[in-house]
Amino acid sequence: MQEYIKVTFPDGLEKEYPKGIKLINIAKDFQHQHRLEILGAIVNNELKELWKELLQDSEVEFIDRSTPYGHRFYSRSLAFLFIIAAKEVFKGCKVTVEHSLSKGFYCEVHKNSDSSITLTEEDVKKIEEKMQQLVRMELPFEKTRMDNEAAEELFRKTGQYDKIALLKYREKKYMNVYSCYGYYDYFYGYMVPSTAYLRTFELRFYSPGMILRFPEKSNPEVIPEFVEQKKLFNIFREFEKWGRILEIENVSHLNDAIVENRFKDLINVAEALHEKKIAQIADLIANSPEKKKLVLIAGPSSSGKTTFAQRLSVQLKVNGLRPISISIDDYFKNREDTPLDEHGEFDFETVEAIDIDTFNEVMSKLIKGELVEVPTYNFHKGMREWTGKKLKIDEDQIIIIEGIHGLNEVLTQDIPKEKKFKVYISALTHLSIDNHNRIPTSDLRLIRRIVRDFQFRGTDALSTIKRWDSVRRGEDRFIYPFQEEADVMFNSSLVYELCVLKKVALPQLIKIKNDVPEYIEAKRLVKFLNYFLPVDAEGIPNNSILQEFLGQSCFF
Repeated sequence: MQEYIKVTFPDGLEKEYPKGIKLINIAKDFQHQHRLEILGAIVNNELKELWKELLQDSEVEFIDRSTPYGHRFYSRSLAFLFIIAAKEVFKGCKVTVEHSLSKGFYCEVHKNSDSSITLTEEDVKKIEEKMQQLVRMELPFEKTRMDNEAAEELFRKTGQYDKIALLKYREKKYMNVYSCYGYYDYFYGYMVPSTAYLRTFELRFYSPGMILRFPEKSNPEVIPEFVEQKKLFNIFREFEKWGRILEIENVSHLNDAIVENRFKDLINVAEALHEKKIAQIADLIANSPEKKKLVLIAGPSSSGKTTFAQRLSVQLKVNGLRPISISIDDYFKNREDTPLDEHGEFDFETVEAIDIDTFNEVMSKLIKGELVEVPTYNFHKGMREWTGKKLKIDEDQIIIIEGIHGLNEVLTQDIPKEKKFKVYISALTHLSIDNHNRIPTSDLRLIRRIVRDFQFRGTDALSTIKRWDSVRRGEDRFIYPFQEEADVMFNSSLVYELCVLKKVALPQLIKIKNDVPEYIEAKRLVKFLNYFLPVDAEGIPNNSILQEFLGQSCFF
């Protein structure tokens, strides 16, 4: 006799379905409620693919491209589609999915072992046409659980040696392998059911590779306007060069360095590369033909802005300058004058929360060498106070200002451009899990923030994850649109850091239970960190940017 299970949906609706029914069949009953195609589901607070069978009473919520989870399903599946198409067009080629760029993934296709043979715009068009053809064929993405030995044999046959190296340090005795159109691959996360779900994308030639572009979750039906990010691309290329210097290009290489007792040397070289770059930036400022008086430092959360500002100050002193720091926070408008956000709450992140006229008046007078009274913001009272504190800067002094709006010309609209030097800082890792699984820079910053919040702010990982989407929205509004305005970019990522951060972050993430929505993200981060072998913080210098999060910094 047919058994039935009860399925409960977010609006409280309960329906009975035959035991063993696949989610894709239930989704057909609810597709009319979704503007976009359903891509997956949350079942009893666990992410599931649509091919999953339900064997017990369950709570089910369907997800589409407008959700963070659905967006990942889509972009990950699209990457696999791209890889298959590239390998179809250029038999035996090597494909790498490298990093985010211009609202997409920057990728490279090496047609053969001769690296001097580069791709052309026509080559990229052929790959895009093949992708479109594969979408029309509605090919299924099939998942098979293999023990590690079988997976290794498969990857050896297909020449995917980067995945064999990954297996060497894998804790689990099995791995899920995806197949489509005769191609096999491993992906860190879930897939849509078939290529038919992947209709919206663009492949844009960007020498020496291409950008795989797709809609953002905030506007999931439209491919965003292309905005070139030359400076950001160049900083990624620089970090790739550092990776080659360090001989660390993926997680397996990093784990090898730990096992082979090369980790301390890795720390020393990575930190030396940071110091060299900071010194070069200080030289640019000090030797500029136009005498700079204002250094503005901006970047997303957990980029290490504060430590960078301190280390830059040291290097400016080496160049004979005497930097002073000024906080933008002291120029917040009084609480009653602060603009409101769409929820009717005070919006402290917008540039309009700052008294721009007063800030520019004070900065202009300081740059001219005048004696100026400067304010202090009383956060308890929610108002700016003038207490008679005065400031004057000499000829050899330079002002350093750190804050999220530093690159926005509105903040310093009255200051001549030739007097300003803008620095964008972010943790832009080139490190990947393997050739086809990139590490999002936002994941690195989130783990940094989890560690810092736990150690210094008494905040648990659950609370940090809860706030993260709001933090990211603020970055999208106030930081990323202006990053190409920077005179120079600094990559604060350290190739070794996730091995060290793991020891603090992992125990906090494991504490997050299945009864909260943030469990899904916590589980994903636990899986991510388990690719890395853990290492103690011993040997990390006390002026390292990483110490801003670990707590042994000489600057605080």
